[in-house]
Amino acid sequence: MPTALTRLTGVTHPLVQTGMGWVAGPRLVAATAEAGALGILGGATMSPAALRAAVREVASRTGRPFGVNLRADAADAAERCAILVQEGVKVASFALAPVPQLIARLKDAGVVVVPTVGSRRHAEKVAAWGADAIVVQGTEGGGHTGPVATGVLLPQVLDAVDVPVIAAGGFHDGRGLAAALAYGACGIAMGTRFLLTADSTVPAAVKAAYLAAGVRDVTVTTKVDGLPHRMLRTPFVTGLERAGRAGTFVRALRHSAAFRRLTGMRRRDLLRDGWAMKRSRDLMWSQVLLAANAPMLLRAAMVEGRVEAGVMAAGQVAGVIDDLPSVAELVERVMAQACATLRGLPRP
Repeated sequence: MPTALTRLTGVTHPLVQTGMGWVAGPRLVAATAEAGALGILGGATMSPAALRAAVREVASRTGRPFGVNLRADAADAAERCAILVQEGVKVASFALAPVPQLIARLKDAGVVVVPTVGSRRHAEKVAAWGADAIVVQGTEGGGHTGPVATGVLLPQVLDAVDVPVIAAGGFHDGRGLAAALAYGACGIAMGTRFLLTADSTVPAAVKAAYLAAGVRDVTVTTKVDGLPHRMLRTPFVTGLERAGRAGTFVRALRHSAAFRRLTGMRRRDLLRDGWAMKRSRDLMWSQVLLAANAPMLLRAAMVEGRVEAGVMAAGQVAGVIDDLPSVAELVERVMAQACATLRGLPRP
């Protein structure tokens, strides 16, 4: 099924596995690439050295194209982009809009630049700055999310920009891919669906919690890091929402120090990141202080398997997923259903 996405990135199928922090590691990304879809390595939670090692591990497992997700507002964003160029990574994925100079540098090196946006205004901005394609995520998507549903946001963005658009938020099967293509998108991006596969390294207890969840068990809270964050509703999340300011402040300081150690950041770089985050997202300093909470609480669940002491980012589709196929099985199933759906549509 050739589309602008497959032509741009060199993959076979118009499917993207998103760069989920702590989840999208070399094994999942390589399995996705081998299945013919675009796997994105979750590089934002890695130190530069760990990022380079992970990129090389993916390359040792597959010769097919893959991408890396980075934080555009990180103090060492330029260094991380240089790693992508040096290691021959095909796609640079960003959760926030990279500055025009960074986009130009990557494109000059032959790297495809694909930011993720949650509004028409941001889509217009990154398109004007030279992004090669855009992932548009509606509120159904997991993790940090906006207020507009995919079915409303996607056509808005498609009408506003001339670059290829990838739909995200609420997708888990071939019918969703067919619907996105009908809107005019060039493919779909899925996070939760790829997380819930046999190739995902997420601990079994965490996968079991996802599979047990219903649609109403997926909620949005601002109590993790001050921003709207879609995740599974658990007793731990309820406790976060009831916690007082003093406890929240102490937790944020502890997580900030731990995140700095894990990513190899210096204290001044962490402060610089906080200032950049405050400006780019129009945050209060209290929200900036909470920023390290999200990656550390996600790590507690996604890496350590502590469902009672961590958070589990989840799209609303978590409530309708009930199996753990291999990535190869998932991709084959999605593509077969999409083709059957498109063939079955009434012809004008």
